Amino acid sequence: MTFDPRAVPLVLGPVVGALAVAEANLDAAFAARPEAIWGPGLLLGAGIVLAAWFPLAGTLLAVACFPLGLLVGADDIGGAGLIGLIGVVAWAGWRLPPRRSVPALLAAILAGALTSLLAGQSVWEAIFQPAILLPGWALGRLSRTNGERAAELTRLAAALDAERERSAHAAVVSERTRIAREVHDAVAHSVSVMTLQLGALRRQIDNPQHRELVHGLERLGRQSVEEMRGLVGILRDRESAGPPAPEPSLARAGDLVSEVQAAGLPVRLEVRGERGDVPRLLDASAYRVLQEALTNVLRHNGPAPTSVTIDYARERVALSIVNEAAAAPPAAPVPGGHGLVGMRERVSLFRGTLRAGPEPGGGFAVRASFPLEVAR
Repeated sequence: MTFDPRAVPLVLGPVVGALAVAEANLDAAFAARPEAIWGPGLLLGAGIVLAAWFPLAGTLLAVACFPLGLLVGADDIGGAGLIGLIGVVAWAGWRLPPRRSVPALLAAILAGALTSLLAGQSVWEAIFQPAILLPGWALGRLSRTNGERAAELTRLAAALDAERERSAHAAVVSERTRIAREVHDAVAHSVSVMTLQLGALRRQIDNPQHRELVHGLERLGRQSVEEMRGLVGILRDRESAGPPAPEPSLARAGDLVSEVQAAGLPVRLEVRGERGDVPRLLDASAYRVLQEALTNVLRHNGPAPTSVTIDYARERVALSIVNEAAAAPPAAPVPGGHGLVGMRERVSLFRGTLRAGPEPGGGFAVRASFPLEVAR
């Protein structure tokens, strides 16, 4: 099962809140006013959880723990609060572009510095606590940059594959033209000369039987020349070489389903929602996931009834491939390959989710979700 990145803030938020409460009750420095720590800590935890869906709003809510701590009389936000702030700023740096994550970082730094000064702390404390947030943001930003580079490399690889297919197609057309030229210039010319010579020879033969035999050879030669001319025309016809293979796309899901149906797999396809503008790279990756999932059904379950659902939504494209339990186990076990690994890699490239595993009532299911906001 593919790891969902949103699990990070969903786990970190409650952990930070629990640590803040524990710190308030176990650290003697906060014994007099424990609410000065656990109050801002709980607010910080709530902001981290909110950041799972709304990174900027969640970060700003988490930063509000600074003024809240000042209002309830806290000298600082404690160790748990500092850990939580580093985490949420790093999350914002990873999920958001710089034009939106930098304001979140600056808000946290300014809030921390001003709160420390207003609370009467030393200048060092006013510098240290906010400055420690910068490495967290830089780490998140670095992770985002690496992900963007990986996506760009994958896009370039797809473009290179398409260019290689076009080059191979052009090479086939060129080779067909060369063969046609050789057939026309060498073979057809030689046979034409032989036919003319047979015609001249026929007119000089007195024996009727021999003359008829040579006449038959002459007709055969002329027929062969006509057939070769037709063959040359076919070889020179660029359209007969066929176009390059179409690019993979969920728009061709019906063709893919027809192919596996012809191979003996009963498949039912359902498409929900309007297709809209699906990014090319995401579209190709989703098609490959669907293709691999159907191939796995054929390999491991044989002709098990299978349902395919493609769900287009404004924020995501979701796939569901569910097959029933096989009527009989395969005659020989099929060794496992790299299909699921490849599917996970394709989905994780777009920070999507992939769930693959047995169904409660038998059978197997592959469910993938591709968020569109990442691909655009």
